[in-house]
Amino acid sequence: MRSILVIGGGMITHDQILPSLLHLRRLGQAGEIEVCARRQETLDALANAWFLRDAFPGVDYSASTQPYRDRIAALPKRSIVFIATPDPVHHEMAMAALAADQHVICVKPLALTVGDAREIEMAAQERGLFVGIEYHKRFDDRSLMARRAYREGKFGEFRLGHARLLEKWNYRKSNFQNWFTRENSDAFTYIGCHYVDLVAFITGLTPVAVSVFGIPDWFPNGNEGYLWTDARVLWNNGACLNVQNALGYPDAGPGPNTQGLTMYCSGSGSGALIEHSDQYRGLQYSYGDGQYAEPSPDYFQYVEWAGPGLKPVGYGYRSIEALGGACAEGAPRNELLATPGNSSYNEAVIEAARESILRNGATIRCG
Repeated sequence: MRSILVIGGGMITHDQILPSLLHLRRLGQAGEIEVCARRQETLDALANAWFLRDAFPGVDYSASTQPYRDRIAALPKRSIVFIATPDPVHHEMAMAALAADQHVICVKPLALTVGDAREIEMAAQERGLFVGIEYHKRFDDRSLMARRAYREGKFGEFRLGHARLLEKWNYRKSNFQNWFTRENSDAFTYIGCHYVDLVAFITGLTPVAVSVFGIPDWFPNGNEGYLWTDARVLWNNGACLNVQNALGYPDAGPGPNTQGLTMYCSGSGSGALIEHSDQYRGLQYSYGDGQYAEPSPDYFQYVEWAGPGLKPVGYGYRSIEALGGACAEGAPRNELLATPGNSSYNEAVIEAARESILRNGATIRCG
């Protein structure tokens, strides 16, 4: 069983990564787990999360504020380094892990340029190591259903579509305000890449050009970022996908965000449609304290099971389970997983998008 070092203890580690890994450890599919973060208060928030304690009684992990390079060096060779940090530092952390002979799993996007992604890919190939990118929407059953039906020809050819994913306004009050600035990232780069990857995953098409219009706005600490974006992504068959993203969904809005994908296709003699309402998953709750919510049973939830505590379920867990399994020696190739080699179109789009948004929405070719 491989030891796992998680670099970064923020929201995604709290909500998805750590509970998934703790369950895998409970099942005997993961070794020792350590979370490394710069600030002790980040680690304290994880330690004090009541649902983590209740869900995984007797399943422990360690925590450290030591520099991540020191913690990587302390790992047994060919362990797993799980990178869950702001986008601009993914490349340097992945290269440090690979240089230390460690497998790498990274939250999306892997890197901000094609060159950086290729450098990671080459370093992994030279050492016989696995690098995977955690595009968890690939493991949503509706994505897998659409992929199979599309590739069987049931929808014809994708022609026009639109997607949205707007995160809650309160993201602005988090650590995002310290790094999510105009020079480092934007709402499309951080969020929109999910749906660019998903359309490519479903159809097998490749994005060839992108234009991104960004609207600057301010964080509470006075930093400025492109917190609202509208993107147009062109594909190698002439199709067009519009993607809108923001850190601007009302905190009082139901659900943790608003999101969805619509794809219009030309079938055989008729139109065809793929429409995923990823925001509304069929649940409507009104709690006793007056709060209204529409929780997603699909992405990540805790449920009762035959074992102690609670069990994580959903495509967020399945994604990490599959990525961890791919690090095993002799693991069969999994075409559903995003790797530097099979998903470099994402870095090509992001690199072009960053140039486009800084040029006020100019159309930039990918790659």
